[in-house]
Amino acid sequence: MAQEQVTRRLAAILAADVVGYSRLMGDDEMGTLQALKAHRRSVVDPTITSHNGRIVKTTGDGLLAEFASVIDAVSCAVEMQRGMATRNADIPENDRIVFRVGINVGDIIFDGDDIFGDGVNVAARLEALCEPGGLCISRSANDQIRDKLSVAFNDLGEQTVKNISHTIGVFGLAASDIAGIADDALTAGQIVQAVAPTLAQQEIRYCTATDGAMIAYATVGSGPPLVKAPHWLTHLEFEWESPVWSHLNREMSADHTLVRFDQRGNGLSDWGVEDISFDAFVRDMETVVEAAGVDRFPLLGISQGCSMSVAYTLRNPERVSCLILYGGFARGTSHRGQATREQAEATVTMIKHGWGQDNPAFRQFFTTGFIPEATPEQMDWFNDLQKISASPENAARLRETSNEIEVTSLLAEVKVPTLVLHCRGDAIVPFDEGRRMAAMIPGAKFVPLEGNNHLMLETEPAWPRFLEEVRAFLKETS
Repeated sequence: MAQEQVTRRLAAILAADVVGYSRLMGDDEMGTLQALKAHRRSVVDPTITSHNGRIVKTTGDGLLAEFASVIDAVSCAVEMQRGMATRNADIPENDRIVFRVGINVGDIIFDGDDIFGDGVNVAARLEALCEPGGLCISRSANDQIRDKLSVAFNDLGEQTVKNISHTIGVFGLAASDIAGIADDALTAGQIVQAVAPTLAQQEIRYCTATDGAMIAYATVGSGPPLVKAPHWLTHLEFEWESPVWSHLNREMSADHTLVRFDQRGNGLSDWGVEDISFDAFVRDMETVVEAAGVDRFPLLGISQGCSMSVAYTLRNPERVSCLILYGGFARGTSHRGQATREQAEATVTMIKHGWGQDNPAFRQFFTTGFIPEATPEQMDWFNDLQKISASPENAARLRETSNEIEVTSLLAEVKVPTLVLHCRGDAIVPFDEGRRMAAMIPGAKFVPLEGNNHLMLETEPAWPRFLEEVRAFLKETS
């Protein structure tokens, strides 16, 4: 039972501590303690609560709090610092209790009521970089609040901090900056967040794979089930309302109960697993289907998920009513000739050496291939997804596994109705790989789509055609 309480999820972490606390305690121990308690009781704790935060732990002069929304966390920090400035206005400068605050958003380990991981450590290091009465946030946090809060942070550049293996992009507000923020700046951001279109609430649960790995899966919507296979790097929570995936999630759950899961080694599923293999991925799909309680269903595969869907269908023919395969392949890059194999090996080397850096330049290489026609916002989000979803080691292992996939011999055995779709300009999986896969599946319908993105965006012409074909196919095979 204890193991099941240890989970990962995306969260915003706020770290705060008192500037010069040792000096204050040395000057007036009892007075400092009483003043700190009063400030917390009147300003700090109520502000955190009113912004939907939870105080995880306190450490004498400091505290850690977690928020589901980084917008809430930043709004909370600004209001807290403004409240403290007001309370300190009539107190002699040497007697003032002044906080420094750091905020980071990332994948956090939750063990009961406690939190751990680099995501927490980064927040603490940001707080240490902060000016008295100010606020420092990470690049990932700044990317999430941009265009949502009317607050412009100063770019403090890349910083090297203790016990963090990579540099951190830091953005900051001094106390004077916070004092100059308009009264309606935070309220305006909250209104934008509240009225923005949202998806139905998904439910995330865990199931245990045959080797003990914890696999995170999500269900949303109502109606007959539709299962989506995972692919290289997913994050159930972070991608749910993203500018890259939200339209697919919304449309696929409009008339169905959509079941998705994070494959082992990434997202909200266990990262510390020994077995990262194609066979393990397929077994995990079997585990998720059982846990979700679905009987017979259409199976949607995207990219690497197409090969997994084919293998799952042949192992479980009674489960799958039809296959929808988009942007997929039957043979990984290691099986497409010497030049492609060498390119795949070089890509894995890049992942191993550059993935964990706060500077997104390495990940941008992959982003440009996956969504070359994306907006800057979509590219920034996909850069963040890649870093948040997996460690450098796991990202490399997952990529190597994808490169070695070979299910060509299984295609002729597929007996269920199959729809194959592929964009002509796909730079990640060549168009010919999709056409080859469709040609080898008996009776499969192949639909070429006009577009250059591997991951289809809502704004491109291929998207309405994709929806039209998928809906018609589901209606025909229901």
